[in-house]
Amino acid sequence: MNNTKNCLLPRIVVCLDVDNGRVVKGTNFKQLRDMGDPVELAMAYEQQGADELVFLDISASNEKRPTALKLVTDIANHLSIPFTVGGGLKKLDDVKAFLDAGADKVALNTTAVLQPEIIDQTAKAYGSQCVVVAIDVNEEKDAHRLYINGGRKLIDRDFFSWTDEVASRGAGEILLTAMHKDGTGSGFDTALTKRISESVPVQVIASGGAKNEQHYLDAFNNGADACLAAGMFHSGDYTVGQVKQYLIDNGLSVRI
Repeated sequence: MNNTKNCLLPRIVVCLDVDNGRVVKGTNFKQLRDMGDPVELAMAYEQQGADELVFLDISASNEKRPTALKLVTDIANHLSIPFTVGGGLKKLDDVKAFLDAGADKVALNTTAVLQPEIIDQTAKAYGSQCVVVAIDVNEEKDAHRLYINGGRKLIDRDFFSWTDEVASRGAGEILLTAMHKDGTGSGFDTALTKRISESVPVQVIASGGAKNEQHYLDAFNNGADACLAAGMFHSGDYTVGQVKQYLIDNGLSVRI
């Protein structure tokens, strides 16, 4: 089994949710607002000190269209930090196309749930280090429900057994997005992050709900290997550098 725990410093990941070629942000996956040009934002976040960038074509799976390869190439040409691409990847050929276009990793979500063998295939072909499985989970009546198609479709399977399966199939990272936290500014779901981090031997990226530096510190102190945010950086309320300085001031080692 792939074990990547405790071998990396805590990472700050900025997410570019892209819809029709523009970066957008919403609340609980709805009410999307335009936030700007993906290439310009990617360059700005690298300058701010982001450790990694994630590009998610949020409507690709639902609309059954491939992510814009040209946009991926444009972003990759301007970046030197690791760059993950997701949205609309259906088969190994799609994975190859995105890696060839300049992505360092691919994020699999809907396809991973519907065709789990793509996790094994990608890990075998390109290595676990480039396989991120994105999992969208919503807390409903004290149960955790698994969603696909950009949070639009409920899947009838156990969320916790899915996280275990993802790790055992060869994923290098799990991007855990708490839909019930998304865009709320109430902080990451630290209890859920801790539970998953302790149950799988791979890196866990916390996503959904960040609004300030304290939320990052709380997540890292509860087992997150990386934390991903969008809105708090897109809004200009915080820079990546400010968050990193806060973490350093509170005793965490991060990449400068």
